[in-house]
Amino acid sequence: MKSLIVLVWVFVIHAIGLYLFTKGFLLTRLSLSQTNIHDEPLTPTHKRAVILIIDALRFDFISPDPPQPRSPHHHGVLKLPGQLTKTHPRHSFIFNSFADPPTTTLQRIKGITTGSLPTFVDIGNSFGGSAVDEDSIVNQLRLSGKRIAFMGDDTWMTVFPASFERDKTFPYDSFNVEDLHTVDEGVIRHLFPLLEEAEKSWDVIIGHGLGVDHVGHRVGPDTPTMTAKLQQMNDFLARVVERLDQDTLLVVLGDHGMDTRGDHGGDGELETSPGIWIYSKGAPLAGASLSEIPPSLLTTTTFPGAPAPHRHIQQIDLTPTLSLLLGLRIPFNNLGAVVPELFSRGNEYSKALRTNVAQVRRYLDTYRSSSAGSELDGVWSKLLESGSAIEMSNDPDEELISSQRYVRFALGTCRSLWAQFNVTLVVLGLITLLFGLIASWALFGRVGKISRDIEMWSAKVFIRNAKAALCTAILGLPLGVLTQASYLDGVLFGLAAGASLHLIYHLRPTISWRLLQSPPLLLILHALAFSSNSFTFWEDRLLTFFLVTSVVPFVIVGLTAPTSRLRYRIIGFSGLFVTCARFIGSSTVCREEQQPYCNVTFFSSSSLPAPPSLVVILALPAALGTPFIIKRFLSMSASFNGISKVVLRGVLRPALALGAACWVLEWMESTEAWGSGWSSAFRTARTAMGWASIFLLLFVGPILWYYVPASLHIKTEERADTMDKKVTVLGFANAYGASYLVFWSLFFGLLYVVTQLTGQIVLATTVVALLSYLEIVDSVRDVHGITRAFDSANPSAVLDVDKIDTQSQGIKFSEITPLALLGLHVFYGTGHQSTISSIQWKTAFFLTSKLQYPISPVLVILNTFGPQFLLALASPLLATWNVSPTTSKASASPESSIIVKRNTLKAALGMMMYFGALLIGSATSAAWLRRHLMVWKVFAPRFMAAAAASLIVDLAVILGVGVGIERVEPWISKMFSGRT
Repeated sequence: MKSLIVLVWVFVIHAIGLYLFTKGFLLTRLSLSQTNIHDEPLTPTHKRAVILIIDALRFDFISPDPPQPRSPHHHGVLKLPGQLTKTHPRHSFIFNSFADPPTTTLQRIKGITTGSLPTFVDIGNSFGGSAVDEDSIVNQLRLSGKRIAFMGDDTWMTVFPASFERDKTFPYDSFNVEDLHTVDEGVIRHLFPLLEEAEKSWDVIIGHGLGVDHVGHRVGPDTPTMTAKLQQMNDFLARVVERLDQDTLLVVLGDHGMDTRGDHGGDGELETSPGIWIYSKGAPLAGASLSEIPPSLLTTTTFPGAPAPHRHIQQIDLTPTLSLLLGLRIPFNNLGAVVPELFSRGNEYSKALRTNVAQVRRYLDTYRSSSAGSELDGVWSKLLESGSAIEMSNDPDEELISSQRYVRFALGTCRSLWAQFNVTLVVLGLITLLFGLIASWALFGRVGKISRDIEMWSAKVFIRNAKAALCTAILGLPLGVLTQASYLDGVLFGLAAGASLHLIYHLRPTISWRLLQSPPLLLILHALAFSSNSFTFWEDRLLTFFLVTSVVPFVIVGLTAPTSRLRYRIIGFSGLFVTCARFIGSSTVCREEQQPYCNVTFFSSSSLPAPPSLVVILALPAALGTPFIIKRFLSMSASFNGISKVVLRGVLRPALALGAACWVLEWMESTEAWGSGWSSAFRTARTAMGWASIFLLLFVGPILWYYVPASLHIKTEERADTMDKKVTVLGFANAYGASYLVFWSLFFGLLYVVTQLTGQIVLATTVVALLSYLEIVDSVRDVHGITRAFDSANPSAVLDVDKIDTQSQGIKFSEITPLALLGLHVFYGTGHQSTISSIQWKTAFFLTSKLQYPISPVLVILNTFGPQFLLALASPLLATWNVSPTTSKASASPESSIIVKRNTLKAALGMMMYFGALLIGSATSAAWLRRHLMVWKVFAPRFMAAAAASLIVDLAVILGVGVGIERVEPWISKMFSGRT
């Protein structure tokens, strides 16, 4: 187990480097807790308000008339408000609004109620967010003594835990995506009795329905289910308008939009363009002076597909607007601007805008005097200049224009401000990661050359390394004082940098001419590609080319192999590997930036998140056939014996079948293939099947493997002539590899069952690709072994390939590259992209109908990063495949144990190095291009994906070496120790 110190050491260096870099790169804004108690509220236009949020809602801006439902792209489009706008032009206004990303419900609720902006990393709070500690419109309502009723999405209870009237609060589970109606029906059931009260017991009603959003996630926007849900919402709003009294203001909005697949979370145009509709049944919202508002203040935008521009505002403009309409103070942290049309009565707009400007000025002044105030240094003079322009205005129109320009400039400034970076920490993080990569390279090159006993060597070296690291950690303390880093940051940097430099100095890697002639070209190109947004967009296609290219050197060796058997094996398995790679690459989901040059094949269409019909048909055959594929490859070395036979037949096959059946039932339920009456039965069956598959893979299989990990069968025959016994060991030639493959297959099963149907077909293909590649590597090693034998003093050894030493030369980095590329290739092939919106949230409900911690997040993480984990976990197979327990079939020796340990460590280090280099490439690109227009859309998400993948890979190889190899190697070595 001491050899694990090496891998854990690399993992710690990666973790420290990531901590420093992300702390400097992904900053959060300072949240001010002050409450606005200074401004004088305006005279309210309405006594009460009904605020209805229809999750993921947009409005149709193509025509003011109520159009017929457009097919196939509904995307949460609602029709009714256009009709009311035409009928009541001064009572009803409809806007296209911009919702700041990340477009997740929690962040948008915070933005709508506080008027403030999220930061990129705020999306991490989407699951289990904390209460708002800023001033908000809800807080201002409570300070004014208003009674707030609430019904719908229970996220509001997390954000405002004690703000609503107890007897008028009806929260519903927000993360049960499979439930399309309960929340909406709950809102409808509790809203209308309040609207119909003769003596109102409320001042504000907040209703938040989730049906449109859940339909988008569950079955997509281009389905009859979405049409039916939108019609239900139309009917619901018609009933609400009918029951409104003259003194109640109605506000209907979407917290965010949805993309073409029905998802959200990113910054695509469809996701950031929800609608806002404001309606007054009594007093008009607009007055006679509407035509006097300067046209430059009424900004417009042309929505995709619309023939003409439409009125456009910021979503957070609702915060100051609604506050002043209800006679409240604007929340302290607001950066939105009041909407002109709703204050076009006499000089009301001028009053509202002055109040708005005063509030924004007060906020900026307070922020300037806070601990984060230095962030404003570079723009403070421009903010003062913009503010002074208001006082210097010569006429009312110019004052209005200057005032709104000031508020908008403040908003733009803060948007860029909260993308500020701590460059010192970014640089320290990059240096740490780079030192760690060089040290890993030194380790990779020297493993096996320093000492035959790798465990003793690792223990001695890393004890000295720890001492050196502690010394440099102390020296790192002043760094936290002299830079923008903290004491802890300085210590961590000193610790990591000192440990890496000590190891680099101790091992002193040599740069030879041979090394310079054969650099890891594919890795270098892959890492450099992240500096281009175009290459990053199309990384999934780039990987197909890289992966096919990576086996070309093996094919060249195969063409010159000295025996026809080896030629056929290398060429044949290479062809099979390339075919699998191309097939995996044909499974795609599309980034927004890839349109219109990308076609979705992972789902039925770009807007229907259901598997293609052919995939549904192949689901169960693929599940049942995958264990058979593994059996066929094991049978080549007579290794389908012992534990492999038990696990593949009794654990893996039924588990995969249950997992496939779960997703088939999910497809039948979501598409209502058998009608809607089967939903409950399908859910119960899915849950039972899901838990059964997990039980088999997490408990039954591991217990069986742990106690008897060998895939061997020993046959004993009596020799009649000599009275001796003949012992035949089936599976001897692949004793290590077959046993480890069984261990690996259990984790393959876990990923398989939590992957959607198309992804399951891809994973089945991945098994063929992996095992084909292992046979390629083994055959190429045989070729090299024969070549060395010809060059040796005993060329007659070529007559017996089994006696040729093919493992003692160690693992080459070129052998690791295809395996690492395959992990990323499968990541894209299983329906993922380096974007937030590609996360497959359905997986969270594989085992439960409701969100449950920590089960649901773990399932989503496994589904997302499982491919990289799985192929990293396979890296020890490079060191164990077709390796017998001895260096010779005729004698026993402990040499095989040493070789297996050494090569396993090299394979694990190589995998960590590959993903570590990609991490450095993506991090460097994100840091260098931090002012690029695409930083938060492209470079930052790709860095975050690389960071997660690097840590996942590190954990995978630690698990593989620390559990898999540490169990298999001693067991096999002990079984054959001293046998002849």
